Amino acid sequence: MELAPHVEAIRDDVAQLLAGEAAALDTLERLHRAVDASVQLRLQDAIGEAAQELSTQLPAGHVDVRLAGRDAALVYVGQPEPVPASSFEEDEAGTARITLRLPESLKSRVEEAAARDGLSVNAWLVRVVHRGVNPPVFGVEVRPTRSGSRITGYAQS
Repeated sequence: MELAPHVEAIRDDVAQLLAGEAAALDTLERLHRAVDASVQLRLQDAIGEAAQELSTQLPAGHVDVRLAGRDAALVYVGQPEPVPASSFEEDEAGTARITLRLPESLKSRVEEAAARDGLSVNAWLVRVVHRGVNPPVFGVEVRPTRSGSRITGYAQS
């Protein structure tokens, strides 16, 4: 969705209010240059709030706001299909045993996270390690990349 036409419509509405007053139109032109960026940001804020409200009403998934320059797009992102822990717990070579030493506070947090997900600590750790060593599937998690002086990617609030 292009935001520039909406900003121009606001400018035209104010210009119609000041029709016939040359000094006021000159002031309006200078004011427009000063507040153009602010109006763009306010429109993006409104779009972001709309996306959040839509997301709370969806039974699954959420709505992202994706920005490209001054243009914004609302994109539905479905729930990622959970990867069953058993799919990578065992491979053709069998399993390997390792010893992992964790600080007690981190171990407690790992146990809580595993319980929240309804998994054993081992299955939870296998899933986390699997995600860490395999590239994410597009649409589930996109990490920003830098190309020259431009950063691309998606953000979620």
